Amino acid sequence: MNIEEEIKKVMESDKGIEIKNRMKEFESLSKMPDKEWFSELCFCILTANSKASTGIAIQKHLGCKGFANLSQKELSSAIKNNKHRFHNKKSEYIINVRKYRDIKQILVGKSAEESREWLVKNIKGIGYKESSHFLRNVGEKNLAILDRHILNLMKENNLIDKIPNQMNKHNYLEIEEKFISMSKRTGLSPAELDLCMWCMKTGSVMK
Repeated sequence: MNIEEEIKKVMESDKGIEIKNRMKEFESLSKMPDKEWFSELCFCILTANSKASTGIAIQKHLGCKGFANLSQKELSSAIKNNKHRFHNKKSEYIINVRKYRDIKQILVGKSAEESREWLVKNIKGIGYKESSHFLRNVGEKNLAILDRHILNLMKENNLIDKIPNQMNKHNYLEIEEKFISMSKRTGLSPAELDLCMWCMKTGSVMK
């Protein structure tokens, strides 16, 4: 069975229903106010070099108010208590990003690619993967989130020759183009395909 057949099988299973429901959650978040978008941005800062499950636990613990109002010391403590290795650095990044608490208003009117470039340039602590992750979680469907699970699956199925040692802009956009080509072949949006492939590697459907 090739990867496209495997993807079709997943999408026709109960996991496919989970993926569709998760997509509805992302669409719902696109209509939410700035504070919810800011919370999601902080979540994506936390997921860089860490597990998504750890970021989810911290986001649930702190909520919008915690991300927006706690001191750096309080943030660092809360992040550390949820077993995140980089608690001091992450709390620093969250403090720094508070000047963009109106993140939804900042990005309104920009294309997905323009929004991502703005995020990479202005938000300390995130790159193309995390920026794409954030935009997907607030309703954008046409960017690739090239984390290690997706890259490994693409390599295993000869969709890429190798996984770059360093994921710079050039490498990211080059691999993203291949990912988007596969999304067109499967009839899924890049956002749906990401959830499906992530599920294939981990067995779960997470945000």
